[in-house]
Amino acid sequence: MSDDDNSPISARAAKQLFAELKAAPALVLAVSGGPDSVALMWLAARWRRSLARGPELTVVTVDHGLRVEAAREAREVKRLATELGLTHRTLRWRGAKPATGLPAAAREARYRLLAQAARVAGASHVLTAHTRDDQAETLLMRLLRGSGIAGLSAMARLTTRDGLVLARPLLDVPKSQLIATLKRARIAFADDPTNRDAAFTRPRLRALLPQLAAEGGDARTLARLSARLARANAAVEVLTDGAERFLRLRDRGAPQPGVRSFEAASFATLPQEVRLRLLLRAIDALGHEGPAELGKIETLLAALDQAMRDQIRAASSRAPAHGRAILKQTLAGALISLAGGRIHIAPAPARRSQRNQKGGLKGG
Repeated sequence: MSDDDNSPISARAAKQLFAELKAAPALVLAVSGGPDSVALMWLAARWRRSLARGPELTVVTVDHGLRVEAAREAREVKRLATELGLTHRTLRWRGAKPATGLPAAAREARYRLLAQAARVAGASHVLTAHTRDDQAETLLMRLLRGSGIAGLSAMARLTTRDGLVLARPLLDVPKSQLIATLKRARIAFADDPTNRDAAFTRPRLRALLPQLAAEGGDARTLARLSARLARANAAVEVLTDGAERFLRLRDRGAPQPGVRSFEAASFATLPQEVRLRLLLRAIDALGHEGPAELGKIETLLAALDQAMRDQIRAASSRAPAHGRAILKQTLAGALISLAGGRIHIAPAPARRSQRNQKGGLKGG
């Protein structure tokens, strides 16, 4: 993109933004009516018109039912989509809304509805209008939550979700360029006041960005940091893949179905970050209570390391172990144990309350 963050996006630059999507059969564009998503729609329509053959574009607006203005904004998006020759659908998030965690719940509902629309349209990709500014805000949010390298990588240009590809073609583009593009094209857009509502975390961090920029931490710098962390994260993932192969080669026994098992001594030789990821992979694969939190994985690894040291001391003193587990605990629905020089990870037995829910409570 242009180094001038206030210059409109040229037709040539727009072609580069969407070039990797040319062979897709159909695309769904998530358009709320704000400047970012309206610019996405306008740029995508201009790009599609430049192609002799290309994907079918369907514009989808999700009305969360949280603001009275949302219905009118959806109609404005439909009007512009029709002018651009694009199909438009408005989908509504129905049902009760949570009293807490509303932004996260709204986001999940939005992606669920977009995925449904994509399947109806035969689309392989859902395009969202996340910008460089959004990337910087996401990095700050995750930094404050204590995320690891993977979380601080923030958003990727392409990710898979619900069997579809979620594409963010504007992720390297500053919001100011999108607004400049719309102003030159004389296209109006909506202003969502919730984007400035200090009751939510993201708007509060957004308000801090000018102060950070004055100290050199502008959106461009923060986005560059997230890209570098993504690069480092990809390298560690490759190392973790290699570590899994290494541990399998060290494993002389036949693998047990539904269980992951590591030779403790070999596991202990690996870098700490790699060991954390091996545990995380195994627990997420075999647990039944959702993704494990990084902090809890770190606590588990510390307990394993201490248990392995205790095991070594017991062996040196020739104390009889009798194959007993010297560590046994559950995490995220997985049972982790250390016994006989091996780390075992398996699905944990269902909690009593879960068994009661499945089988029904017996009464007299």
